[in-house]
Amino acid sequence: MIDKNRISVICGDITKLDVDAIVNAANTTLLGGGGVDGAIHKAAGPELLTECKALNGCKTGEAKLTKGYRLPARYIIHTVGPIWYGGVDHEAEKLQSCYENSLAIAKNKQFQSIAFPAISAGVYGYPHKEAAKIAVFTTCQFLKKNDFPQSVIFCCFSKDMMDIYRDQLHVLS
Repeated sequence: MIDKNRISVICGDITKLDVDAIVNAANTTLLGGGGVDGAIHKAAGPELLTECKALNGCKTGEAKLTKGYRLPARYIIHTVGPIWYGGVDHEAEKLQSCYENSLAIAKNKQFQSIAFPAISAGVYGYPHKEAAKIAVFTTCQFLKKNDFPQSVIFCCFSKDMMDIYRDQLHVLS
């Protein structure tokens, strides 16, 4: 059974959230890009780029931690989601790893709160319903076994995406 008090779904700007950590849907260089990645880099300021340069990139499915700098969030967990190739390149496993590794960082740092964007569901082309299903299922499984993070927010970029995430949460409850 899912503790619905630990998971919420909103439509909004992830860079405005006052949480322990936001998750950045980054590219493998960690040096910024388009979409949520570019928005996070812009809002955090140039110090983020400096710290990211020292991390030597990140592989798909992995996650790395930086400070939040000028963001309300204290930290940023950068994870690289898979590009959608029709499901033939183990995209589901790679996307699941993004959530597991990001949540593991939050657990190890004992973060109370974390917010996720819709990883891989933008320019990487992952089908929205399938991306949401993996995100919600993986997060629910993790929260069943762990006390941290206490709360997870899925911060969606549109009302349509928010509805997809809410539907997936409803299916699992």
